[in-house]
Formats: sequence, C-alpha cells, structure tokens
Amino acid sequence: MVVTIRSLGISGITGYGVSVECALSGGLPAFDVVGLPDAAVRESRERVRSAVKSCGAKFPVSRITVNLAPAALRKEGTIYDLPMLLGILAAQQDIPAPSGEAAFLGELSLTGALRPVSGMLPMAMAARRLGFREIYVPAENAAEATLAGEGLTVYPVAHAGELLAHLRGEQALSPAAPWQPEEDDVPMPDLKDVMGQENVRRALEIAAAGGHSILLVGSPGSGKSMMARRLPSILPEMTRQEALESTEIWSVAGMTDSRHPLLRRRPFRSPHHTLSAPAMTGGGSVPRPGEISLAHNGVLFLDELPEFQPSVLESLRQPLEDGEVTVTRAAATVTLPSRFMLVAAMNPCRCGWYGHPSGRCRCTPQQIQRYVGRISGPMLDRMDLYVEVPSVDFASMRRREEPESSAQVRRRVSEARAVQTDRFAGTGVSCNARMSPDMVGRCCQLDSAGEKILQGAFERLGLTARGHDRLLRVARTIADLAGEENISPVHLAEAVQYRSLPLFRDFLSL
Repeated sequence: MVVTIRSLGISGITGYGVSVECALSGGLPAFDVVGLPDAAVRESRERVRSAVKSCGAKFPVSRITVNLAPAALRKEGTIYDLPMLLGILAAQQDIPAPSGEAAFLGELSLTGALRPVSGMLPMAMAARRLGFREIYVPAENAAEATLAGEGLTVYPVAHAGELLAHLRGEQALSPAAPWQPEEDDVPMPDLKDVMGQENVRRALEIAAAGGHSILLVGSPGSGKSMMARRLPSILPEMTRQEALESTEIWSVAGMTDSRHPLLRRRPFRSPHHTLSAPAMTGGGSVPRPGEISLAHNGVLFLDELPEFQPSVLESLRQPLEDGEVTVTRAAATVTLPSRFMLVAAMNPCRCGWYGHPSGRCRCTPQQIQRYVGRISGPMLDRMDLYVEVPSVDFASMRRREEPESSAQVRRRVSEARAVQTDRFAGTGVSCNARMSPDMVGRCCQLDSAGEKILQGAFERLGLTARGHDRLLRVARTIADLAGEENISPVHLAEAVQYRSLPLFRDFLSL
C-alpha cells in the first residue's frame, strides 16, 4: 500500500511542496529513503523507528520505501521525520490517511516529542500559496507559522502521540491563535549619547532619510562605531512586507524563536573583518543566507573597512547595485535578497592618527597610500557619503545640554521617507538611494545655478557616471528633508561636500 503525506521544503529562502510517499512491501525488512536526501534525512530512519515505538504503535516488519518528491530537488534537514512517521502508520492502517489539504513537518526525538525546525515562515507561506488549509508544526514553531496570514490553520504539536490521537478522532488538537507582538522593552542605542559631532549627525540623518551608504573616516576614539550603531534608531519603522521578508531570511538561518518570531526592528549586522566572502554573500554546499542577506532591509556595518579581505569587499559591489545576490554551488543556484544600507568606518592610516591635532602620526605617505589603497576605487565609488569624523574636543564632552535624541531625528527621517514613498508609488522603489538612472533624470532636475555647481564638481572631483547619479540622489534626499519640491543649489552644494574627502583626494586621486 502506498500513502502520500504532504510536506514542504526550502530552496534558498523559498518554500516549495514535497510529497512524502511511503510504501510497504514484502521481502526482507529494510527502510530506504530516496529522492536526493542528505545525511540528516537518511538518519531520520532511526528517529522514526524509535518514535513509532514510543507512541505505542507497532513498527512494520517489512520493506519500507520512502520517496521524497520531486526527486530532482535535494532534500535536507530533519523536517521530514513527522510525515515519514505518519506515512508508515497510515500505510499499515494504524491511522487514517491524512487529507491532501494538510501539510506536516517537524523533527522527532526518540521519545516522539517534536523539536523546532528552521525556515518555518517561508514554508508556511508556501503552504498558503499552494492551497493547503491546515499545517501541523512543532509547538515552538507555531507562532512563526501563524505569520503566513489568514486561510491557513496552524496546529501546534508537542508530541507525535497527540497528533495520532487527533487523526484517529480521539482527542482534537486546538489551532494556534495568531501571534500578537508584545511591548518591546529593550531600548535601542540613542543619538542623545553622542556629544558634539554635529556634522556626522547630519550626515547620518541624510543617509537614513534616503537609504544611502556612508563611510566614516576618523581617528580612534572619535565615535565612528558608536554613531554607526545608533543609525537603526533613526531609521523608519519596517512595513509589514519588509518585516516578513527579513524574517524569512532569519528563519532559514535559524535565528528566530517562539518568543520573537517576527523581526520588528531593522536588522543591524556587524561582521568581524576576518569573515570569508561566502560568509558575506551566502554559501555552503547548499547556499544559505550570508551577512548581506541577513542585513536585508537594515544596516550592514563594516568596522575597520581596510582590514577586510579585498575579495570580501569586492563581493559587495554587485549586491549594492542590484539589491540581490545570486549564489551558485554544485548543489543549487539561489538568488537571495540583499537590499541593505552599507555603513563603513575606517582610520585614516595604519596607526590611526593621521590628521589628528596631537600630531602623533608617524606614517609615511607611502604607508598611508598603501593602507587607504586596500579599498578599491570601484568600491569607494559605490559609497554615497564620505564623512570625516573629527576628534571630540573637551568642551563638547563636558557640555551639560542634552543633544537631540534619536526620536526627534527619526520623525524628520520618517517624513522624508513618506515623501519618497508617494513619489515612487507602484515602482517597487522604496527610497532615493534605489532610484534608477531614468528616475534620477526625472526627479533630480536642476536650475542653471545647480547645473554650474554640478559641472564644477564633476570636473574637480573627477566623478564617474555612477558618482554623478549618486550625488544627485543625495541632493534629492537633502531637499526632501528640507520639505522642498525642487533641488536648490544649497542642497546640491551640501551633497558635493559629502562626496569629497581630502584623504582620498590626496592618496587615491579620486
């Protein structure tokens, strides 16, 4: 007898349907799993055997064949334990065959208890998309599965015995209630902790308002990392769609939990400079999300930028332009979303004190050029704002008045983002930094005075076509913050200021 149990799988961060076909036949006792299973799927045979006995059922003494269809896609993980158990018991008629409108997934312990699995949200959303009406999941995954929305009833299962009783009609399981967010009492780092640095605060506000990438250059202790870590506190709230997109990625990476199944704050990722290119972009024998995808809809902060391997930095170039990265491995090719704000920080030289008022830098021009030259011209060209972070003076550190808080800055940023949302409605573009070249031509028109300023900057700074468009995008954001419909020469001049840094001009001829 052949019984088919419906389940789900994941390719990249996208869920798809899987049919678990279980057949019992004569011959010597055996338990075979086919359909491109990985080691974790093959090992499920022993977990299923023990769980069946722990539930008080009889494990069949016959040849068992389990096929995971479609057989052309590689199956991995422990999510097929539960459907295998149900298929075997249904094949020997211990339980009625479940409805084809129900999907089952979960990892079994040897005692029959269900353990949580990764990637629940994309699989639940796939179940809803494929027309399933019910989904049975480990109890710890139920809150996350309810995020898939209406039309899909989620049943939390703590032990396989409970599910068997439900299918036999002995004791019904109760569906999970839709997850409701709790009040978040963990405070975010606030800009009011930053003393002085008014120019950097202004640059961060512009970057947040337009979704622009920003590079902070300054000596040790000037507050570069401190201010970068406060950038998420001034970014606008994520939309429901953005929260689901980011949560799907984190779910596949196994970084969600039953208490916080949905990301409500924009991600902030700060990887160490020793990470590899596959760790940054995504990789593994079967590609998994990397740091740039985990930072989707949020911030990727690279501290000590020149210390990263050149291959790691160059791997960011295409995702910064396209908002996605395609990872190819022998087992699969997947495209992962990677729309993030890049925030980088670096010292001006190896010792860190070049340009410091103390004059303690002892680096030669050749050493400074070698250090700064670790960042390629094409990578720097993709940064929207260059900001020099000066050392904080004593008076700023000791002043008594409290600086402007993140909440105050966030209100202005949100107002500017609202203008951009209206401007780009229906285009799929969310902020000025994502404008296409034709959008730049339509939305960033200049008067004659502005054209002269732009021409002068283009020739003096040696801008590329990419740099030209990025400068205009920043100017458009500055105008949005000012509540102006048109870009004035003042807005453009401020944008030019953020495109020029003496360090790069002197040592990289940019």
